[in-house]
Amino acid sequence: MSRAAFFIVHILLAGIPFFAGLHSLLSWLFFLLVLISFCIGIYDMQQTEHSIRRNFPLIGRGRWLLESVRPFVQQYLLESDVGGAPINRMFRAIVYQRAKGDLASVPFGTKVDTYHDGYEWMGHSIAARDISALDQNPRVSVGGADCTQPYSAALLNISAMSFGSLSNNAVRALNRGAALGNFYHNTGEGGVSEFHCEYEGDLVWQIGTGYFGCRSEDGRFSATRFAETAMRDNIKMIEIKLSQGAKPGHGGILPASKNTDLIARIRQVPVGTEVVSPSAHSAFSSPRGLLEFVKQLRELSGGKPVGFKLCVGRESEFIAICKAMLETQIMPDFITVDGGEGGTGAAPLEYSNSVGMPLRDGLAFVVNTLAGFGLREQIRIIASGKIITAFHVAKALALGADLCNSARGMMLALGCVQSLECNTNRCPTGITTQDPRLIRGLDVSDKGTRVARFHSETMHALLDLASSAGLDSPKQLDRTHIYRRVDQMTIRRYDQLFPLPQNGAYLTATAADAVFVHLNEADSDSFSVRSDKAKH
Repeated sequence: MSRAAFFIVHILLAGIPFFAGLHSLLSWLFFLLVLISFCIGIYDMQQTEHSIRRNFPLIGRGRWLLESVRPFVQQYLLESDVGGAPINRMFRAIVYQRAKGDLASVPFGTKVDTYHDGYEWMGHSIAARDISALDQNPRVSVGGADCTQPYSAALLNISAMSFGSLSNNAVRALNRGAALGNFYHNTGEGGVSEFHCEYEGDLVWQIGTGYFGCRSEDGRFSATRFAETAMRDNIKMIEIKLSQGAKPGHGGILPASKNTDLIARIRQVPVGTEVVSPSAHSAFSSPRGLLEFVKQLRELSGGKPVGFKLCVGRESEFIAICKAMLETQIMPDFITVDGGEGGTGAAPLEYSNSVGMPLRDGLAFVVNTLAGFGLREQIRIIASGKIITAFHVAKALALGADLCNSARGMMLALGCVQSLECNTNRCPTGITTQDPRLIRGLDVSDKGTRVARFHSETMHALLDLASSAGLDSPKQLDRTHIYRRVDQMTIRRYDQLFPLPQNGAYLTATAADAVFVHLNEADSDSFSVRSDKAKH
């Protein structure tokens, strides 16, 4: 429609009420609507920001209207049970059902194409066990030889999500769920708030590059402030965040709209500003320095387990840390491996899609490397990255993890509807927002109970899988239990796809070994690749 035609139509429409005599309220309302539309059309014709609105006044705005409702139309009207991203409807539904205690079975067989490349399954046993014979509360002790306060951890826990990224009610509900279900709650790098401590659920305090909650005035690490908080009884472990799956190699982002007075006080930053954590730590700059920091935090916390979290990037950097462990004899109590598919909040598109090793590959690499250096038995491994169901937990345990963390699974248990508004402060469920009007809709008591119930039901499903595999405990799962369809003619078990090296094999590796190039690049004194050894 031309702009001239647009004016003609509006003039004709505007004249209708006059022909009607303007005797009714409806006529006046119609006239007012036409007048407002006419003014908007005039504005659209004059503005220069959007070509579509300039060429098609008023009606061109329909494009933005359709775009705004597209995610909701797609999710509620068009999406199939196995469709939807980042979490498909089938997995979202099972979380909701388990969190509410609803019927969690599925009718009429699987909706998954079991013949597509990449399909995975567990091998069951003819000699299946009775689930009642299994330990109903399997736990893992975390803490090495230098740890004086080891912690007994559940196999599934709440992954790192900061207060600030999450609302106060979301944090309170998660911690209530952790307390009810006897599993831990990772604080994320945003510091320990009063909401983390309200229900006295077990905490893992994460220390990021911003040192929130333990920073000096210039933003560096403060040993005094750290010790004051680390001594709290409900803080069971300390985790140093080197990188995260959502944006590895990039600092955390807290939008200015979420940085309220309360958050600024807890993080010790100026209020109302965008908070971007540095990309790297200032407390250390080398593998040896990292381990010295681990030792320092362990001493300052009174001997609690201390470890670090990373998304695997360049293999030689993790190998350099392992070399430093052997040389210094300082071991972390645990290592959390985050997959490149991880993430619950704001991240640049390129980082979410194209940076960092996915969990399956990163986890297998970390386990293999620790085994290759003879360090595996001394360090616990935690897997994190899009872990939703008991089968996801089982796959991680089979690859070599000792326990798992879930972030998005726990958010769904809180009532997240995957509206994809996490980075806008407009989360409709009150989970990822600091808007009091939206937060009030999240009932802490109800959602905390749902988090605990989701955990309990998922752990029961994990025990069910272990019993079907003929095992006495999920902790006995290994790479022989999981199968993968590589292509239409090839099926491989995980032990064939990810062969485990012999204990200490990397200590005597030669140039003929595939891992040798990474071993040769790694330097325990630097995270940078040795330029004289790197291939170009």
